[in-house]
Amino acid sequence: MTPEEKYARLKDRQPLDILYQREREHPDRVYLRQMQQRRWREYTWGEVMDRVRRIATFLRSHCERGDRVAIHAKNCADWILVDYAIMLAGMVSVPLYPGQSAASMQYVLRHSESRLLFCGASDDNKALADVAVALPSIAIQRCEIECDYSLEAVVAEHPPMVESPLYDPDEVFTIMYTSGTTGNPKGVMHTWSAITFAVPNMVRGYGYDESDRFFSYLPLAHAAERIVVEFHSLYSGTPVHFPESLDTFLEDLQRTRPTLFFSVPRLWAKFKEGIDAKLAPSVQRFLLRTPLVSRWFKQKVQRGLGLDQARMLVTGASPISIDLQNWYHRMGMMVADGYGMTENFIYGCNTHMGETPVPGTVGKPFWDCEVKISAQGEVLFKSRALMKGYYLEPEKTAEVLRDGYYHTGDAGFIDDSGLLHVTGRLSDTFKTSKGKFVQPAELENRFGENALLGQVCVLGHGMDQPVMLASLSEMARKLSPVKIAEELLQTLDDVNQQLQQHERLRAIFITSRDWTPQNNLATPTLKIKRKALEAQYRPWIENNQQQVGVIWEDSEPDRGEAGGARLGEPGIAD
Repeated sequence: MTPEEKYARLKDRQPLDILYQREREHPDRVYLRQMQQRRWREYTWGEVMDRVRRIATFLRSHCERGDRVAIHAKNCADWILVDYAIMLAGMVSVPLYPGQSAASMQYVLRHSESRLLFCGASDDNKALADVAVALPSIAIQRCEIECDYSLEAVVAEHPPMVESPLYDPDEVFTIMYTSGTTGNPKGVMHTWSAITFAVPNMVRGYGYDESDRFFSYLPLAHAAERIVVEFHSLYSGTPVHFPESLDTFLEDLQRTRPTLFFSVPRLWAKFKEGIDAKLAPSVQRFLLRTPLVSRWFKQKVQRGLGLDQARMLVTGASPISIDLQNWYHRMGMMVADGYGMTENFIYGCNTHMGETPVPGTVGKPFWDCEVKISAQGEVLFKSRALMKGYYLEPEKTAEVLRDGYYHTGDAGFIDDSGLLHVTGRLSDTFKTSKGKFVQPAELENRFGENALLGQVCVLGHGMDQPVMLASLSEMARKLSPVKIAEELLQTLDDVNQQLQQHERLRAIFITSRDWTPQNNLATPTLKIKRKALEAQYRPWIENNQQQVGVIWEDSEPDRGEAGGARLGEPGIAD
């Protein structure tokens, strides 16, 4: 069946309708594979629907139609089963991130007026336990807190729901809260019509079917993972594999060998850091230049990551540096940068199957998705996948939905080939004390190839020159501080030579820890929180405003003079 024929059969069909068909026609075909005690626990479509129908009976005995039901868990087969059961019961799902703080979870549960909470594995069991006491809770796979019910008991004690309903296309079926980069999370309401429009078109664009393999490990609360993996797998019939734990992640990925793999820039960078730690970048470049060795080396790296069978590799959620994307392309892994957001059901731009990704761009729009650039340089979207609005926040909804377009807040342009370039957040642009504007994302992009750096963030509002905060990579942590400073000084000098005078970085400030959701310096989707970083580190930067070069958060006696070494020409003075 061609992608167009498949699209014609899926177009405008609700996920529940697809579930009923698979239950009826393919009850013995495996859909979900959960790694447990180093073996795959398989769920067929028939078993999936039996469990979903039993959970739906339980939900209907505790909630009314349209009530909100929350899910807090790391990725697992139960997450998808519970989500489908909430749909079947006619309720509204409210996903929570497994790394979300207690305060953020409490806000979402209170704001959404959720009636039940399904609990699974969490990054912070104490925070989850503190939140779970406020409403009835149900334990799913790998839950380590005490709950009122267990999912296995729910399945054992309740009969399958007999009805097979479909719901009004304009009804809200989920409220997906944003990760809260700049403040409290906002509840994005999506109707059935968004999924019935967007997902069949994704299947049409990617061409996956029952013979392929998906691997799910990014939070399913994240719109991209939920739509690209969960809903895409439902409509395409593609089996989904779940790792057992973070410790077994790479082994489970290697055993799955997915044909589609989606990740975020920070994790793509982590994969590269792991390879750099084993094999120096200079050695990698030599091997890639050696004709008889290059192909073998690329295949070895791909197999080592478990990605040698992937027909499509996608990055999203935040910008990926051009250097990092080029590194993957040199390794024969054509990572494509996708662009979408919770508000447009991530139905935006990507490189379509069969096309070659162009680093620095996010591809072209999907079918029936209009993208244009406003007079202010802002990226605007228009399609049937747009959200209904922010839950209980009509004023904020009106700010971003205007004249039928979603205003993304991102700056960008469309080139002569129709490819969209996203150049950063309009709100991130800052002005130096000299009255010059700086777009930080453009500067951060230039450091993606440096193997010593982990996360980077350029700051400089009101300063004479911008500076960069950075954490160290896994490889860098094994080197001496003097060696690190020397190499970073050279990189800084090389980059500054390519920049305009007002953009040149005065210094790199090395932080002593990574920026994570746990220390509130990154969102649960691993986007850096610029305001939080600036609030925490601005005093340190201002206390060292005369220094030029590489500056360390924790001074050490063996750093020598490299930490305060000055840059060579070109300088940064007027």
